[in-house]
Amino acid sequence: MILELDCGNSFIKWRVLGADVRKVIGEGIVDSDLALLEGLKGLEGLSLAHCRLVSVRTAEETEALISLLEGAFGVSVMCAAPAREMAGVRNGYEDFERLGLDRWLAMLGGFHLASGPCLVLDFGTAVTADFIDGDGGHLGGFICPGMPLMRNQLRTHTRRIRYGDLAAERALESLVPGRTTVEAVERGCSLMLRGFVLTQLELARRYWGENYSVFLTGGDAGLVSEIVPEAKVVPDLVFVGLAMACPLS
Repeated sequence: MILELDCGNSFIKWRVLGADVRKVIGEGIVDSDLALLEGLKGLEGLSLAHCRLVSVRTAEETEALISLLEGAFGVSVMCAAPAREMAGVRNGYEDFERLGLDRWLAMLGGFHLASGPCLVLDFGTAVTADFIDGDGGHLGGFICPGMPLMRNQLRTHTRRIRYGDLAAERALESLVPGRTTVEAVERGCSLMLRGFVLTQLELARRYWGENYSVFLTGGDAGLVSEIVPEAKVVPDLVFVGLAMACPLS
């Protein structure tokens, strides 16, 4: 079995693959290293042979997680590393090591699936957009706050904005002007997200006309999928790239 981990700033996304790597034995999203161990130990018949991960956490945090996994399961851990070029994709950053590894792997996965120019949009704590040309050249990208950051900033800096996650979910059932604070905030943030996406699509059309692919990934991809009907929603796009960056043979 293969354990794959995407260690973000807020959460760890994990999945366990069977001998047939197309079969997912178990998966989840947790908010701590200990919660990850609990989730894994809850899998019946778990027998890990390999582990690979991508992390945007500090080196100390990543090393602590690796030590925890090695101690708990006796498995060696492969970590994705920055690269100037890999799998036909050329990193477009002036300092290639400064490009977030999760973005890099999502680009590898997107270009692999598209076999041509593509726009990769990732909706997590932050929202990222990256443009990959038909020859694999990374043209650059954009980063903006995602829904969690936008809503938390408003909650933090505006005293009278207080509401729970259930109210936020209900507020997004419609996008008409809000008649409560939670509706106004959630719908306003959602429209900002959609505006960002539409701007990226316009730029992609300037580059490539209609001859390009769009990939949506990340936890909030569903908030914009209806305005990009031609897009491919690939929740595990980072894991597609992770398998390319950390091959097991």
